[in-house]
Amino acid sequence: MISDLRQSLLHWYRAVGRDLPWRMSRDPYEIWISEIMLQQTQVKTVIPYYQRWLEQFPTIAALANADQQQVLKAWQGLGYYARARNLHRAAQFIVQQYNGHFPDQMAAVLALPGIGRTTAGGILSAAFNQPLPILDGNVKRVLARLVALALPPTKEIAQLWQLSETLLDSLHPRDFNQALMDLGATLCTPHKPNCQLCPWSRHCQAYNLGVQSQVPMSESRPPIPHKLIGVAVIWNDREQILIDRRRQEGLLGGLWEFPGGKLEPGETVEACIVREIQEELGIEISVGDRLITVDHTYTHFRVTLYVHHCRYIRGEPQPLECDEIRWVTLAEIDQYPFPKANVQIIEALRTA
Repeated sequence: MISDLRQSLLHWYRAVGRDLPWRMSRDPYEIWISEIMLQQTQVKTVIPYYQRWLEQFPTIAALANADQQQVLKAWQGLGYYARARNLHRAAQFIVQQYNGHFPDQMAAVLALPGIGRTTAGGILSAAFNQPLPILDGNVKRVLARLVALALPPTKEIAQLWQLSETLLDSLHPRDFNQALMDLGATLCTPHKPNCQLCPWSRHCQAYNLGVQSQVPMSESRPPIPHKLIGVAVIWNDREQILIDRRRQEGLLGGLWEFPGGKLEPGETVEACIVREIQEELGIEISVGDRLITVDHTYTHFRVTLYVHHCRYIRGEPQPLECDEIRWVTLAEIDQYPFPKANVQIIEALRTA
């Protein structure tokens, strides 16, 4: 059965596998970039970012030597910015420890910032054809259906890793892992899987039991928190806007933003903005008209940004809750990396 699963999957892949730019490369750097970008992000979104990234940072050394702000600007819009910060740190480490050559040993790859077991296996199998299993979201779903997993995948991770390792074709690990990911991305999709075209349907227990739409089982999740944020676009007499750079830790670390913070219970947006700007920057402002309201959803929470034009009154701005502050003109603002929700504010400023 295992031999049949391997052969049928590889035959299917060679006939209809996706034509993706990183599959034409054996350069571990280029494959590493693709693997990181593809975490939590769809292929069609990644491709233009991947191509622009390699034009801007064609080698590990080029990435290592870049300023973090350049790196974050190149990543702007892809989300999960810790990925970009970790790529930058890892590139610097590789230059220092490996003379700019990506390591080819599992332990060394796992020691790099931002790389776990499935990413390491994906890089080493694709770049060096090493027989290492993978277990990304697509693969978990394929394997859960193959054995009609009776629990959510998070409860059976060890079993799924064992299954991925058992099925792996040690003679063709590069193609096998790519094929497994393609199967999940194109046929064995979360909703309405196309079982009629699947090379594994004959052996798929979920399909044969007619429960492919119920597998993998999902875990119940509590409703995600909703944060209400007052945001200030602070103008001075020279028609410059005050922006601040977030501290390195956290979801959006290192990015620039328009300052503000969470509304307290019973607090008006205007009062929130005045308080937050005093606490974060140590200055007094007057709050003017509403510019825009922005709703944005992250993985674990969503935010509503109430954005107001504000006028600087007095005080010397200080980076009390951030790494850096700067007065910039609207013409200069594109030089700085901003989170996606803040990009909508910039667009609103340009059309106001």
